[in-house]
Amino acid sequence: MKKIIIGIALLFLFVVGGFVEKKEWIQNLIYYKDSYAIDYNVTMKRDLLCLMMAYPEYITTIDSDSKDRVYIVMKSGKRILYDDKIKKNFEDKLNNPDLQDMMEQVYPLSDITNLMPKDFDPGRIRVYSLLKEVYGGTREEIQLNLTKVKCGYRYYPFNRKNNASDALKSAMKELVALIEEKDIYSFVFPMSGTFNYRFIAGTNRLSPHSFGTAIDLRRDKKDYWKWASREEGQKRLDVYPREIVQAFEKNNFIWGGKWSHFDILHFEYRPELILKARYFSDRPGFGESWYDGLPSDDDIIKDYIDLINRNLK
Repeated sequence: MKKIIIGIALLFLFVVGGFVEKKEWIQNLIYYKDSYAIDYNVTMKRDLLCLMMAYPEYITTIDSDSKDRVYIVMKSGKRILYDDKIKKNFEDKLNNPDLQDMMEQVYPLSDITNLMPKDFDPGRIRVYSLLKEVYGGTREEIQLNLTKVKCGYRYYPFNRKNNASDALKSAMKELVALIEEKDIYSFVFPMSGTFNYRFIAGTNRLSPHSFGTAIDLRRDKKDYWKWASREEGQKRLDVYPREIVQAFEKNNFIWGGKWSHFDILHFEYRPELILKARYFSDRPGFGESWYDGLPSDDDIIKDYIDLINRNLK
């Protein structure tokens, strides 16, 4: 699509502005193609870096093949494709995603005042081969990885792999402290649950609750896009305490309230998306490297950057 738009634009310049020399529009074509390639490569490197930072014990390297297809390589040896280069609509991306599809929409860390526009759902697209490598490939494996996390006066199962349960403990500690100061108890308790091995209703896709990496707080009939109209969802969004959202986001959870298909009671552990939102929500400035903005004194991150630059020349 980008190539078609560029071609039409250049043809328009050639026909309407007859004074444009052949040499000039060839130079313009090269410039626009190069700009697109640069933007794509920058985004790809940033996505791969966020994935390596988010799953440091599981992603060992970045690799490419003879057709320049790029992969992350897992500790098990499994290779997961970054971009299959297939044109997809939103449903295709949900049902058959690659890593590029999963990372494409940038999760908004800033507050929102309105429900998100159609099909803006950062985090609803999940690459299950990655989740299975990290959190468990079967129900039995996942259950072995569960630990109990205290949430209020009860304990809930959550996956201990990749620091997920520790992140929930930290978020809950902040929430309990907030409850003493703010009137938010009724939005949090009683909680609706964590681990539940099941498919998302009406699909063959596993719920993130199947991996023990998501938590639903107290439910309200206006919380979910299948239960409520957008008008009702907007009313719920308007009153939902942002202190809850901030406590979870600080600990690498995304909020379903920032989805077009809103799921306001839902929080999901997705460190790769929070990292991208935190460091790479904008294009690099003129003269800046693709990784500008990251902590400059972190040797592990420097090693990841060197690996990506070396393997993706």
